[in-house]
Order: sequence, then C-alpha cells, then structure tokens
Amino acid sequence: MRTSRFFLSTLKEAPADAEVISHRLMLRAGMIRRLAGGIYTWMPVGLRVVRKVERIVREEMDRAGAIELSMPAVQPAELWQESGRWEKYGPELLRLKDRHQRDFVIGPTHEEVITDVVRRDIRSYRQLPVHFYQIQVKFRDEIRPRFGVMRGREFLMKDGYSFHASFADLQREYRNMFETYTRIFSRLGLEFRAVAADTGSIGGTGSHEFHVLADSGEDALAYCPASDYAANVELAEALAPAESRRPLAAALETVPTPGRTRCEDVAELLGVPLTRTVKAIAVILAESAEAGERFALILLRGDHTLNELKVQKAAGEFRFARDDEIVAALGCEPGYLGPVAIGAIPVYADRSVAVMSDFVCGANTAGFHLTGVNFGRDLAEPALVADLRNVVAGDPSPDGRGTLELCRGIEVGHIFQLRTKYADALKCCFLDESGQSRVMEMGCYGIGVTRIVGAAIEQGHDAAGIIFPAAIAPFEVCIVPMGYAKSQAVRDAADALYGELAGRGIDVLLDDRNERPGVMFAETELIGIPHRVVVGERGLAEGKLEYRARTDRESRLLPIGQIASFLQERLCAA
Repeated sequence: MRTSRFFLSTLKEAPADAEVISHRLMLRAGMIRRLAGGIYTWMPVGLRVVRKVERIVREEMDRAGAIELSMPAVQPAELWQESGRWEKYGPELLRLKDRHQRDFVIGPTHEEVITDVVRRDIRSYRQLPVHFYQIQVKFRDEIRPRFGVMRGREFLMKDGYSFHASFADLQREYRNMFETYTRIFSRLGLEFRAVAADTGSIGGTGSHEFHVLADSGEDALAYCPASDYAANVELAEALAPAESRRPLAAALETVPTPGRTRCEDVAELLGVPLTRTVKAIAVILAESAEAGERFALILLRGDHTLNELKVQKAAGEFRFARDDEIVAALGCEPGYLGPVAIGAIPVYADRSVAVMSDFVCGANTAGFHLTGVNFGRDLAEPALVADLRNVVAGDPSPDGRGTLELCRGIEVGHIFQLRTKYADALKCCFLDESGQSRVMEMGCYGIGVTRIVGAAIEQGHDAAGIIFPAAIAPFEVCIVPMGYAKSQAVRDAADALYGELAGRGIDVLLDDRNERPGVMFAETELIGIPHRVVVGERGLAEGKLEYRARTDRESRLLPIGQIASFLQERLCAA
C-alpha cells in the first residue's frame, strides 16, 4: 500500500474526554472516530488491525473444526421470552418495535438464535456434535459507555456455540476450545493468562476467561507462580486459616475513637495490628418472596475486602443496607458498627474472622469501639462461616502448591459449559441411539475482536504511540524515503524495495507523500508499525539502508541486498 492511495488522519492531541491510553492513541492514530456514546466508525488504519485479528481467529476456529455461519443482528422477542431472558437480561438489551408493533431486540449475544437453528435442523445423535461460530457486530446498551472500544455499546465479537449428545463430549470440546483460544492469543502476539471464572448472566457450569495482562485492566487476577492455578479474584478461594482460634485473654472494653470510622484509623489510634480489627458490613438479604427482606451483618477482617459474588453464593441475593435502614436496625450510623448486643440480627463471618479472638470492632455507638471481643462470651457464634473475601497476595494457593500473586487483566475471551440451560428452555432435543428424546448439551465461546485491539494497545505503547505485535499491526513494514518526489535514486530504490517486500508477502506501506521526515517518522511510530526502513541518498551511496524496529533505541545500516531477507526473518521469528 502506498500512503498516497491510503487514508491517514492522525491527531497531535487526543480529545479531552478520552479516558484511557488505548482510547487516546486510537483517536490520535486515526483508527476510530466517535459517532455517538460507545459507537465508533472504524477508519481504514484501524480496520486493517481488526481484519488481521479476525483472520487469526477464523483460521484457528476453522482448524478446530468449527463451522462459520452468520446470524441476524435483529432478533424476535419471542425467542428471548421463550428462554426467559426478556425480563432477566436488563436494560443493556436494546428493545425495539417494527412497523407492525412487534417486539425485537438488537442482539447482544446469540444463544437463543443458534439454539433455534439447531432445534429445527438437528434431530439425531448422528448429527452431533456440531459447533457453529460467527464474527458479527453486537450491541449492548451500556449505561455508561467508556474507555473507547474497551467498553463500547457496539462491538465486533466472535461467538461460537457447540451442541453435544453428552456432557463428556461437551467437556472434550471445551478442552478443544481452551487449546484453540490459547493458540489464538499466542498468534496475536499478546501476553495473556487463562483464569477460572464465574459464569455470570450467561449461566452454565465451567467457565474460563482469557485476559490480556495490563496494569490498566479492570479485572484483578490471582495466580500461583509455582503451579498452573489462576482465577479471577472474584472466584479465587481464600482458604480457611490453618490456625485455630486462640483462647480469650482480654476483657471486653469500650474505648473512645472519635472521628475514627475506618479500621486503619482505629488500629493506628489503639496501637494494634490492622489484622486484629473486624469490620461489620450491613446488608439486606432477599430471603424469599414470602419472608421478605432481612437485615444482617457480614464480618471481615480489617485488612480484607468483601467479595460480593461469594456473599451471593453463600447467603443468596442481597444488597447493601441504606443509612436509614442501618440506624433503624442498630441505632447507629455507619463507621461504628459491630456484632455485639444486636439481638436476633444474623451475623455472617468470613473464615478469617471466625478464628479471631480478642479483636476490635465497632460498639454501635458513634465515636466508640470495643476491644477484647470474643465469640462465645461477648456474642454468639456466627450464623454462617464462609469464604466471603477477596484473596490477597501471599494467601496460600487453593491447589496447595505455593502462594498467590495478583495482577491486572483485560478480559478478551470467555468460554462456558452452558450445559442444558438454553436447550431446556427452547426444547432443543435429539433422538439418542435407543430412539429416546434427550436435551442437548451446549457450550458457548466468545472473543471480543474489537476489544482485543484496545487491549493490545493498553499492553503495548510508549510515549511515541502504539507498539503493536507484528501479527496485528496495520502494516508490518513502513518504507520512509527521504525526498521521494525530488530524488530519482531514492524513488527507484524505494519502489524496488516496496515491490520486493510485497512479492515476499510482507504487508508493507510506502510513505510516498511529500512530507517532512519528522512527520513521517512520528506517524509510523504513532500507528504502531513494527519495522521501519529509511531510504536516503547518503545511505544509497554506501549501498545501505537504515533500519529500525519500533522498540529499538537506535537505527542501524544494512546492505540493500540483505534488507528483504532480514525483514522476512524478523517477521517469521515474531
């Protein structure tokens, strides 16, 4: 591609509302342009990156035995009503009516549609297993779209769905997809990690997320360097302490702590370790439609944070109590809450709290805390003891093979064992070998194609711009001629190299504009082209060209006759 026949539209400064580095650099590099909140036009340079991601995804999915199709973006409400997600999905589901006042949705995902396809066309176990996938635009009406393509409303996604006659076969395909995704993200040139995850609103049983590692990632990941254990922090188990509760040794005392509402401040005032303090979190449990809601306290050690997913799994649906509800139940505003002398209010304790003795907690009186608090003497044993907290670095690994470390990640892929959730709801059945009707087992496998582009930039960038892996860079090599319009020698050498590289299958950009060298160098670095070759009269006189990789500090001179082979070797090695 010649720059004169392409479209580059870079910016010196990103718009003020661009929040994260990928958003800023994509706007500056002319990869995207905003149309509306969370909705972007992919410009030519950005679309080239998207297409390269698509190609790798498609090649590996085909290699794994999946079959590509294309499903409608607009879906009839009847399917969503049949699956039960019409009411459950929430406001992210964009609903609309056609001219006949029939209800439709813009698809955020396609479980209903693909299950409808399969239930119509597959009748026998002989037709199973089957795995369909598509690469298609999705729409989710995010309440607050942000971070550019990282959390937009419209996005490109690869979604795949497999159907099986048995759970064992679903597990086989799940392993196949785990390996396929590992190959995909390896080929994309990204540093990533696969972690065990919660199934969320999609449902099902087994689930793994694939994260691009980046300090700016929204998700916290826990992993064990000594083993293969890795999980999203929301799912990682905090093991029960190995030690048992020590015998009580202190008397219960009420101490003044004016203005100290945080455990850290209370510990500092009293001169005790933060690990000796307990925080009480007031919640409202949704026990049942008949019993209604119930006020409860959750106890965590002062240095730990609540894991809402774990609480939900242990105690059921809940919400945090409002200030007025807390005052009505305990007679005290938040900041001084504790579990002593609270009557019939249930107390749920994290495992680490259940083994504590002589601890510090709120006195349910503004400006006061209690010290020397003990279960059995000062308050009843907890109604429930469970893992309710987020793991922290240094916790023992759940697999018993070391300790955990934490890192940040950006989720770009997710695989699920859906089992029969949608097949049951939509009556997707087959006849087995004995002629009996059985519900199909189902798997679901997603990759955020456009999100990968943003994640790659969050992982790879510097002060000059984007650092793309060669596999997904808009161009692999850029030829920058010095005085292309003025020097016949430069023009001939640049054209010859351009032809040779293109003939070798290298994706090359020839910057044949009449621009200053500084402008051409800056744009090459901004848009993330991994290799640059400068053609100048001085170098030609010596029979050499100037080469610099995107991440090199210095340029080097290479013989003209060797440059094409050198670049090909570098690209193959990458």
